[in-house]
Amino acid sequence: QVRLVESGGGLVQAGGSLRLSCAASGSIFSINTMGWYRQAPAKQRELVATITYLGLTSYADSVKGRFTISRDSAKNTVYLQMNSLKLEDTAVYYCNTYPNYLLNWGQGTQVTVSS
Repeated sequence: QVRLVESGGGLVQAGGSLRLSCAASGSIFSINTMGWYRQAPAKQRELVATITYLGLTSYADSVKGRFTISRDSAKNTVYLQMNSLKLEDTAVYYCNTYPNYLLNWGQGTQVTVSS
């Protein structure tokens, strides 16, 4: 079973940047669309960005122009560069396949944006 490990979160001031990483224990990125998701307290998990095996990307309107998803197939890793962070970006961030969650969820990485 492929395992996902997210990292790179932390505490950052509004307007700052973070780069998240999602490492997979197996070679799955070359055959699947991957997505970054987030879940804020008392809210449902939501899709943030996706990247296909061909490298095509899409973003939620709330992060468009601020976040960039990318992947390194050789490292089995997907990244999420987050710039101009806002208070409402505070959440636990996860990665998984898209649109169906084919893999077990990782522990996620906490992103906290302060004013």
